[in-house]
Amino acid sequence: MREQGGENAPFVQQGKAAMKIAYLIVAYNNPRHFPRLIKALETPNCAFFVHIDKKYDLSPYTAVARPNIFFSRRRVPVYWGDFSTVEAILIVLREALQSPEGFQRFVLLSGSDYPIHSASWIERFFAEHPDTEYMNLVPMPSKSYGKPLTRLTYYRPSPTNPSWVLFTAKALMKLGLWPRRNYRKILGNMQPYGGSMFWALTRQAADFLIHFCDRRPDFLAFYRHSYCPDEMMLQTILGNSPLAPRIQRNLTYADWSARQRSPEWIQRKHIELFKTTTRFPPDDPYGPGEILFARKFSEDADELVRELDRIIAEREAVQTAP
Repeated sequence: MREQGGENAPFVQQGKAAMKIAYLIVAYNNPRHFPRLIKALETPNCAFFVHIDKKYDLSPYTAVARPNIFFSRRRVPVYWGDFSTVEAILIVLREALQSPEGFQRFVLLSGSDYPIHSASWIERFFAEHPDTEYMNLVPMPSKSYGKPLTRLTYYRPSPTNPSWVLFTAKALMKLGLWPRRNYRKILGNMQPYGGSMFWALTRQAADFLIHFCDRRPDFLAFYRHSYCPDEMMLQTILGNSPLAPRIQRNLTYADWSARQRSPEWIQRKHIELFKTTTRFPPDDPYGPGEILFARKFSEDADELVRELDRIIAEREAVQTAP
């Protein structure tokens, strides 16, 4: 088992354009897919900083032993829609920033993601866009994007509270009787933003996030009791920062057409889509842009992954043909 804090293996630079990428993986229940994801993204210029939900067994993941995979010693139990997701993200982001390798790009992924380009193509993409931040943002409130202000104004009890507390809170919220918070006491003149959990940030943006969080424990305490803070807190920080003009839509495809709490599993129809396009269309809710990653792949997606690998290889062979 390789844990963060051990001696890093040296990275191989492939010329001046080489891009050092830190992949931040927050995972819990997809260990069979984990080695597929690592294999697809691994190059001499990247490393993986991995947080595994404390509620789950670590050993199926640590069975994948590489000198550039670092499993967080500090683990938190992660719950859907809870601040614990933000905690896990900040843990791996801090660890990657503290690495002596000096990573230039920080890419947040889930354990069920997979790239739709080769690792070398992805490195070239980031090298060609060294100053762009990729993060979905929309000002709140936004009904059409499903980002109401109630995500901020309602006090959300911790999921570790007794079940009767959670049941009572949910019932009172539905009746409109649950007390509301004044988010302006914490945000001040900051515009609240919502978006998607996944992003790809420069080192400057990653540093900005960590320094802000260190300076504003009250900000973190407020979002600790909000709904889906992984889709709001970091987005609000960067959306109100000097880096905001550099932000473009994110790079991760997910199919939310079923309008459930979680996106659809990647199926054959999605693989067929990636045959014909690797871009978000102009009418996508967050606008057009390149797709680099897709989620979510199931444990049993071996055949789909093999097909996607074949598509990637054929596409890039055509692109590089003389």
